[in-house]
Amino acid sequence: MKAPLVCRIKPYIQPFERTLAMAELHALAQSEPIPVRSQSGDPVLFSLVPSINAENLARNLAYWEMVDSGESLMTTQVLRERTVNVVRNGVAPKEIPILLQAKEIGLPNRRCLRYGTHGIHEYRGKFFPQLVRSLINIARVPKRGLVADPMCGSGTTCVESILGEYRTIGLDMNPLSVLMARVKCSLLSVDADFLASAYEDLRARLLRPAARRMARLTYLNSLPDRDQEYLLAWFSEQVLQDLDEVARAILETDVRVRDFFWLCLSNILRAVSWQKDDDLRVRKEVRADTEIDPIREFLEEMGRSVRMVLAFLHQNAGSAIGGFEIKEGDARGLASFWKQRKGKIDAIITSPPYATALPYLDTDRLSLCYLGLLSRPAHRKRDQEMIGNREISDRQRVAYWNLFEDSHNGLPKSVSALIGKVSTLNAKIEVGFRRRNLPALLTKYFLDMQRVLEGVKEVLRPGCPAYVVVGNNHTIAGGQRVEIETATLLVDIAKAVGLVAEQRVPMEMLVSRDIFKSNAVASEEILFFRA
Repeated sequence: MKAPLVCRIKPYIQPFERTLAMAELHALAQSEPIPVRSQSGDPVLFSLVPSINAENLARNLAYWEMVDSGESLMTTQVLRERTVNVVRNGVAPKEIPILLQAKEIGLPNRRCLRYGTHGIHEYRGKFFPQLVRSLINIARVPKRGLVADPMCGSGTTCVESILGEYRTIGLDMNPLSVLMARVKCSLLSVDADFLASAYEDLRARLLRPAARRMARLTYLNSLPDRDQEYLLAWFSEQVLQDLDEVARAILETDVRVRDFFWLCLSNILRAVSWQKDDDLRVRKEVRADTEIDPIREFLEEMGRSVRMVLAFLHQNAGSAIGGFEIKEGDARGLASFWKQRKGKIDAIITSPPYATALPYLDTDRLSLCYLGLLSRPAHRKRDQEMIGNREISDRQRVAYWNLFEDSHNGLPKSVSALIGKVSTLNAKIEVGFRRRNLPALLTKYFLDMQRVLEGVKEVLRPGCPAYVVVGNNHTIAGGQRVEIETATLLVDIAKAVGLVAEQRVPMEMLVSRDIFKSNAVASEEILFFRA
């Protein structure tokens, strides 16, 4: 009989994370954890007799700090999170491997979501890495199994899958999101010394005194005319000249890390533009050039990102990783995009857009234009195609309302009741075009999600799980507050398309640290489905 061991849970996690922590430990160990008596508060130590060895547990657990079987083993997860502490003071890249060995670099004492490549680039609605890893554990995905995210956003599910030695595939309609996800995944296999050298070379080129005197717009002039016109309206001429210096220098870097440097540039574009920094919409606030230094901003952003990634690469050196494939595509056509993998996916972990919650594509206009990812004339059409978007034409509004009134639209009664209520309330008073459009937008959102969930059922291996993290929100209709209980409505849709709804875990919202925190959704849930 195997000897019992003791696991220590992270003491700072929230109640829903404790629920996931217990579930992942039970799934991996195939044994019921027994709390060790605690003097006060929730227990942090749990005893169990596992079916796997302590090393495997320590390598895979997401919400735990330590596994003790006579010898204390720190979990791989907290060692990865610890890399953030190593680079907080802007240390030189060559010092990072030495500092990682220092005992005075302590373990995290609070939630850490932006370690390694997870810390690259701001992104609205960014997933929690530990949440994804715990769900992979709970799903008992087999080694080298296939984990998918059909609305992959910035790539959190894909990154965590790779780090767990799984294969992963992702889709997203936003070209910037696809670039982010690919960069975050590909950097995990880049040699740390090579990245450090590329960083030092690029930094040296931009610090040359002559660089600031080259008043050329070679890069800008290579973009389509409409994009040039748009960018000239949002940046001063001097800022565009400085950005051109950075862009030309990036084009000279090695192709293996070039996209990483493009993302570093993308992440400062809002800050050096005339766009209001904390506004989801693109609204102008002209500032003097003396307040803006794009080259300095880029060097600081690049230095921060490179150090974070280098610390992670050194910590993770020697660890096996999985493979990935991330494409630009529409989740409503899953069965078509992933037809070669139909019935072969071992788990889906995704966080779809919320109903009319965030203008994801609209917020990224500057980056999409400047990086040449999506030309300005194509933005409006792509925006209207996005799931959960806020924009709709008059013709689309009529078309979707006709779909809603069609008794064969397939939507559950609960969804139809919500849409009908919003329409009826708005009809009682004079409303603006956004509120007039809302019933059609809700119809589009739930019909879109119906198609996504139909695809989820088709591509999953029979009996395998899908985890959907979604938020609830509200609207004002006819002067009344109307709750949009998206989680409940998606459960009803999932059941209608043949998925089995197994469990719902309410999530307390974590305090967001990004520039869009004032737009955070009030509540979220993790929905557990099975094919």
